[in-house]
Amino acid sequence: MSPVLLFILGVIFVAIGVAVSIALHEVGHLVPAKLFKVRVTKYMIGFGPTLWSRKKGETEYGFKALPLGGYVAMIGMYPPNKEDGGVRPSSTGMFQTLASEARSAAHEEVGPDDANRVFYKLPVWKKIIVMLGGPAMNMLIGLVLTAVLLMGFGTAQATTTIADVSKCQVAAGQAVDPDSAECKPTPAAAAGLQPNDTIKSFDGKQVTEWDELTSWIRASAGREVPITVERNGALVSTTVTPVLSARPVIGSDGRQEQDADGVLKYQEVGFLGIGAQSVLVPQPASSVLPMAGENIKQISGVIFNLPARVVGVAKAAFSEEPRDPNGPISVVGVGRVAGEVAAMEQVPLEARIGTLVGLLAGLNFALAIFNLIPLLPLDGGHVAGALYEGIRRRVAKLLGKPDPGAFDIAKLLPATYVVAALLMAMGALLIYADIVKPVNIFG
Repeated sequence: MSPVLLFILGVIFVAIGVAVSIALHEVGHLVPAKLFKVRVTKYMIGFGPTLWSRKKGETEYGFKALPLGGYVAMIGMYPPNKEDGGVRPSSTGMFQTLASEARSAAHEEVGPDDANRVFYKLPVWKKIIVMLGGPAMNMLIGLVLTAVLLMGFGTAQATTTIADVSKCQVAAGQAVDPDSAECKPTPAAAAGLQPNDTIKSFDGKQVTEWDELTSWIRASAGREVPITVERNGALVSTTVTPVLSARPVIGSDGRQEQDADGVLKYQEVGFLGIGAQSVLVPQPASSVLPMAGENIKQISGVIFNLPARVVGVAKAAFSEEPRDPNGPISVVGVGRVAGEVAAMEQVPLEARIGTLVGLLAGLNFALAIFNLIPLLPLDGGHVAGALYEGIRRRVAKLLGKPDPGAFDIAKLLPATYVVAALLMAMGALLIYADIVKPVNIFG
């Protein structure tokens, strides 16, 4: 199969996965809303003009032209105006008008039998369950996909079989023509080691794990060491002399460590010039939650620092600065990464599919965490409004004051429109950056 076709299939795989994730996110809102007897008028995937829809019961289900999300429309999202029962107030101020129009839209489909089926009359805890249903669904999808990845496909683990042998000793970031006089053979090349050799012993010690072998090599710089490999069913013995080489110091987060001045850290260790073949090893069920937790932790860090990260993306997009491979990317960037993964013919198909499954798991965790930000129009903003309503009612009760009623979240619509505009601007910036200067996650 051609790399171009594989690239397209990778993009389609993730596009379908994202669409299904969005649809299930909205199901997470739809189901509890219906269980709590709120009348749901619409369940739509996408925005803009309706491409197809069908009404079942009291709810219209359909797809819209712009596949940029989805929504569930519930009647009575905002309480009516206390002063006039919902009639537009006399003030012509812009903010008053926005809130009034929102209330009108929220009540335009409220019939005489729907008085107790409006969203704003729900108890606070039910409102929170409805609004957390979407992020909870994405968390569940991410957890299931993580389980599929770890238990079904497994994680890559290095074996003691050599995948490649570097011909020349080169400094990091440099390249040397293997056929030129500048090429100084690596210890592995000089010793005649070959790809597909399986290392059986090193310095008289039996080799069973690659990580253990690596530690022995790093500690043997400058010393001639016997090594035995299995090649085509026969044992071959020779000697190697690891050379000192500067290797990056990698922290527990997988990144290269820096000193107090921001300078990247290196350490002088023994070096042979070989890489290991890897195999996928299925993991036990007990590994799923820790892996999901680590994934959520990393994604939360990116979202927590999102303003600074977006500034970094803007600088990279309009200058010569490189993109941060751990920074935010758009749907376009995700599709590109998926296509590149699918087109890597040198990687086994099983490993490529597993990587795409892991990518979808990370996307669902990101959708869940992002939606929990306590700003409207995100789900977290509605949860914050419900919590404020609950606190306000509890304080009024403690002080012996009348129940203030449902919190009129429509009053926050001006801020909501500002946040929505910022989110759209951020999305446009990320798409632009992913086109003109895409992230290179493969080095």
